Amino acid sequence: MKEQITITPDQGKGLRLDKFLVNYYKNFSRNYLQKAIENGKVLVNKKTVTPHYFLKEGDILKLNITPPPIVKIKPNKQVKFKVIKEDKDFLVIDKPAGLVVHPAEGVHEPTLVDGLLAHYPKLAAVGEDKLRPGIVHRLDREVSGLLVVAKNQEMFNHLKKQFQERTIDKEYIGLVLGQVQTPSGIIDFPLARSKTKHGKTAARPHEDEGIEATTHFEVIKLFKNFTLLKIKIATGRTHQIRAHLAAFSHPIVGDKLYKPAKWKVNKNLGRLFLHASKLAFLDLQNKRQEFVSSLPIELENFLINLQ
Repeated sequence: MKEQITITPDQGKGLRLDKFLVNYYKNFSRNYLQKAIENGKVLVNKKTVTPHYFLKEGDILKLNITPPPIVKIKPNKQVKFKVIKEDKDFLVIDKPAGLVVHPAEGVHEPTLVDGLLAHYPKLAAVGEDKLRPGIVHRLDREVSGLLVVAKNQEMFNHLKKQFQERTIDKEYIGLVLGQVQTPSGIIDFPLARSKTKHGKTAARPHEDEGIEATTHFEVIKLFKNFTLLKIKIATGRTHQIRAHLAAFSHPIVGDKLYKPAKWKVNKNLGRLFLHASKLAFLDLQNKRQEFVSSLPIELENFLINLQ
């Protein structure tokens, strides 16, 4: 649907573009609208902008947004996942690699949400998006490890606030190509959606364009052609760790999307060597909850073969 809107003091002024569109298209999810903005389906004064652009009086929006395809949740008890902790307010899941967290356009397979709703049907009423009930953060399909799911709206809002304020502790273990020469460091390249490849995030080391993102790393062990890293992220952008480390010239082993064209050393792994190993947050009583997950056996075996 093609539309043109002029921002007035009473309509949109001071609002972030994605939030304005969520109010305008009440049946579209914010994630869908953010992708539409990033894909050039929304122009402000004939220019592309980010979803975080703040609207000003007189801005002219040209919209060419088609309705999203209908995506449904199908509760499925066959979806396998491990529950590390079950509380009246939350679940902590150890997600296996290969499992998509939630249904979305282009996903044609059972997801973690399908499995969760088969066992916890009341989750359907939790959250802000019916396709992401209880989900406040996610892991990529080929990333394994810890994920917290809210079981009620109060906990959802509590966790969401902690993520927004960056007080959630998340730590990953990752194996990267090459030997990282510094024992620790920070990667803070701005991130933006790739202009050349759909579904890819571009790190821009020499530009101001993009969204702020910060990744901390620490060397655990050096191998002949690899480095095992402890990774912590201060922000939770799409593909942040993968895009940052690739731009740092040390892509994650097993990453087919971000690997250099000639890199073939990871062809037998079958997944990303990236595991969400630690997660800590405050529960509704403001008591710190902390969880640890060991490397899956396939990653342990991969390391043993590097010795």
